Amino acid sequence: MDVPLLALDPDLAPPAQMRAGDAAADLPARQGVTIGPGERALVPTGFAIAVPEQACGLVLPRSGLALNHGITVLNAPGLVDSGYRGEIKVILLNTSSEPYTVERGDRIAQLLVLPAPSFALVATTQLPEAPDDRGEAGFGSSG
Repeated sequence: MDVPLLALDPDLAPPAQMRAGDAAADLPARQGVTIGPGERALVPTGFAIAVPEQACGLVLPRSGLALNHGITVLNAPGLVDSGYRGEIKVILLNTSSEPYTVERGDRIAQLLVLPAPSFALVATTQLPEAPDDRGEAGFGSSG
């Protein structure tokens, strides 16, 4: 699926899938910021996209940042709807006990674009039976 990409900062390398077969493209930081322990920051990427109708963009954390520095995407996954045309921005959270500095151009998150079929929520007075015995069992119910 082709996703139009608009560079808002032409000096930044565009988001890219780093290896053949990668599902997501790495998003860069448009500006540097230091995120203190337990703090969050909204980091612009310098790019806007036009997600096709019946698709969505998901902004995901990068595993290396999470493992090595405790940096994650706060609202993971962040959602980019097909009608949004503004700059993609990432809410980063520092879960470590040390400040972390994001430099301009650092890869801070990943963008995954997926099909998202339309759906309708239909009011009912009773839900159909589950295909298994889970029923209303929730958090921690699988063991």
